[in-house]
Formats: sequence, structure tokens, C-alpha cells
Amino acid sequence: MTASDTSKAANQMWGGRFAEGPDAIMQAINASIGFDKRLYAQDIAGSRAHAAMLAATGILTDSDARAIGEGLLTVLSEIESGQFQFKVELEDIHLNVESRLTEIVGEAGKRLHTGRSRNDQVAVDFRLWVRDQCDAAITGLTGLMRAFVAQAEAGADWVMPGFTHLQTAQPVTWGHHMMAYVEMFARDRSRFEDARRRMNECPLGAAALAGTGFPIDRHMTAAALGFDRPTANSLDSVSDRDFALEFLAASSICAMHLSRFAEELVIWSSAQFRFVRLSDKWTTGSSIMPQKKNPDAAELLRAKLGRILGATVALFTVMKGLALTYSKDMQEDKEQVFDAADSLMLGLAAMTGMVGDMTANRDTLKAAAASGFSTATDLADWLVRSLNLPFREAHHVTGTLVALAESKGCDLPDLSLAEMNGVHPGITQEIYSVLGVENSVRSRMSYGGTAPDQVRAQIARWKPLLG
Repeated sequence: MTASDTSKAANQMWGGRFAEGPDAIMQAINASIGFDKRLYAQDIAGSRAHAAMLAATGILTDSDARAIGEGLLTVLSEIESGQFQFKVELEDIHLNVESRLTEIVGEAGKRLHTGRSRNDQVAVDFRLWVRDQCDAAITGLTGLMRAFVAQAEAGADWVMPGFTHLQTAQPVTWGHHMMAYVEMFARDRSRFEDARRRMNECPLGAAALAGTGFPIDRHMTAAALGFDRPTANSLDSVSDRDFALEFLAASSICAMHLSRFAEELVIWSSAQFRFVRLSDKWTTGSSIMPQKKNPDAAELLRAKLGRILGATVALFTVMKGLALTYSKDMQEDKEQVFDAADSLMLGLAAMTGMVGDMTANRDTLKAAAASGFSTATDLADWLVRSLNLPFREAHHVTGTLVALAESKGCDLPDLSLAEMNGVHPGITQEIYSVLGVENSVRSRMSYGGTAPDQVRAQIARWKPLLG
């Protein structure tokens, strides 16, 4: 296409207001087709619903509406088969589709834009796309939660150390640790579900900003596109990007949870911990150190949060200073969301694979659970229950016994009864029954606790919920 052809095409789409075509630099900064072509399916779905409504309300003839509907399906087929030629001079997905439609069906194609604007058109396209991503995230999270439940079920009674400050705190079970992530990702799933419900209103028909004088039926187009209802204020309809911000916010929190477990996998798979073994599918070797098995997938997942959180901040920054209604700034709303969605879906798939493939080293976990005086709290609790000591006194006695064991280079169960009596004369042989890690976890029977019976109860609660 020559420069004059480019100018002519642009002028035809913009109308008679502009005598000249855009400068090349202006065209480059103004065009969004390089990225918003991802909205082609949503754009065509919205246009087909709009055309059907225009015919139902008598604004279009049935024959024009049929031609438009069939022509749009042809455009869809061309795009999906790779035959469609996207043109930068037509700026965006909307004008590219409409221009090709008009080439196919003639004059009827020019009538499609009656009663709408690119402002409400992009709002509905983008909302449909983000709604689809919410559905994909919900599906991905459900699969990830199933993988964690399977790990929990396999090791509901396997003992491992629980940490605070990355220091050994108390014994817990592998199943309990896995189920902690089920709870985290369940909250993520509920955030996407909640955001989807809130965004499920249709902005199509708000036109440029004030609605339209044509007798359109917005409830009809909303229903055709699977929305609960049309949006209630035309100004808000074209200027709202809360749905994208909510998706990004939910994605950021979810990515943070993915990053937390990725960090645990990096630590746990190290030679110093050896808590888990990752399969070859999710690790790489070193170019010069043949012994290395690097948890690269987990490390990359850890970094994905930066991209997703960055996208969230970027869109907040775009939107924060915009007066009602639409401003061209809002064209910068999509690339960040596209990239964040891609990163999130990839992260969910990768983490599901890693969790499903990882193998816990049960013996190593148990040995680590018994180290670091992990049953000290059990000792203090026994002093309270059996000797009726105030907890603060029991805490002091236990701390003294820990210091004694540390000085002798042994663990609490290795101290003799005489040595314990030297710290508090009331201690009896019964104390040894609470110092074992197995006894410790079995005793944590409070609701939501680490006792195997409690873990299995939570697994039984979640399995039917996950299908």
C-alpha cells in the first residue's frame, strides 16, 4: 500500500474531519494492532451480538444483519487460519475487522457501527477477554490445588520440621504443610471468582460516552455475550478498567503464593536440606559442574511475580490521573494485562507439574523434624498440664533445659531424668512421652492443627470441592 493509500484508508475510517493521513511516528505511537489483535475473537463475538440486536430492533434490515453475521464468521476463519492481513494503518483490531468485513459484504459492513463507538467496543472486547482469563485462572488453580491435596494425602502423617524465621520451630506433618497451600490457592481462586462476578456487566451500547439515540436493546446484547446485565452508567462504562485492575491484583497475590512455594522448593531441593527431589522435567544441569541439578523452573516462577506485580503498578499508574471518560492513555491498558495473564497461566501450569512430580524424602524430613529442639513447646505444655506451672515459668524451665542440652551437644530426649530434675524436681519419666516428634504431631488435635487425623479431615473436606 502506498503512502497515499495509507492516508486514504485512515481518512475513510476517521471520517471527513482530517485532510491528511497521520505522520509515520504518530501512526506508530497510535496503532495498537500489534497487541490488541489478541482480542479478535471477542471483537467478532461482540460485533455479531450487536448486529443481531440492531436487526431485532429494526435499526438494520434482516438481510444486512445476516450478511454481517456471515461476513464476520469469514473474518474469524481467516484470522484463525492465518490468512488475515492485519494492517497498522487501520490502527486496531476493531477497524481491521470492520474494514475486511466491508470488503467481503459491501455496504452492509459500513452499517455495523451504528449505535456504538470504539470506546464501548474496546470496553466489551477487553472485558470479555479478561473474563476468559479469570475462567482460565480458576481452572488452573483447581488443578494445582488437586496436586497439593494428592501430596497431602500421600504424606498425611509424615513428620517434618515446621519453621518460623526459617528456624526449626515445632514438628508438623507433610500433609499439613501441603494443605496450607491449598488454603492459599483457594483464596486466590475465590478472588478470581469474585472479580469475574463483578466484571460480568456489559458496556456495549454505552457508545462514545453518553449512550445513543438509536432504540438499541442493551439487555439483548448483554445476554447474548453471557453477561448478567448491561452496565448502568454510560460514562463509567467506557472509562472503567477496574475489571482489569482486579484481575491483575488477584494475579499478583496468586503469583506471590506461587513464588513462596517456589522458594521452598529451591531450599528443600538443595543438598543442605534434601527434603524433596524434583524430577528431571523441572530441573537443569550446569555447563561446567556435572553434579548440579538446578531448580530453574522454580527460580523462574519466583521471578514471575515481578512481571505481574509490575503490570499491576503500571495499569494503576495509567488510570490514576484520568478524568472521565475515555482518554487515549487507556490504550496502554492491554499489553500489561496480556503479559501478566500469560505469565500467570504459565506459572500455574509449571507449578502444577512440579508439585505433581516432586518426591518427598520421608526419612530426611523426619530426621530434620527431631533436630533443633523442636519438641521444646511440647515440654513446656507438659509442665503446664502435669505440674500446673504458669506458662511463663514453664517457658523458663524449658529454656533452661534447652540450654543444658545444647551445652551437652544432645537433644532434649537425650537428657537424663536426673539432669531434668536438676532444673525442676517435679519432672517425671512421663516427660519422655511428649518429646518424640510423632507424639508431638499427634497431640495437635485442635481444629486446623497438624495432627494426621486433622489433616485427613481437611483432605476429605477439600476433595469433593475440587471434583
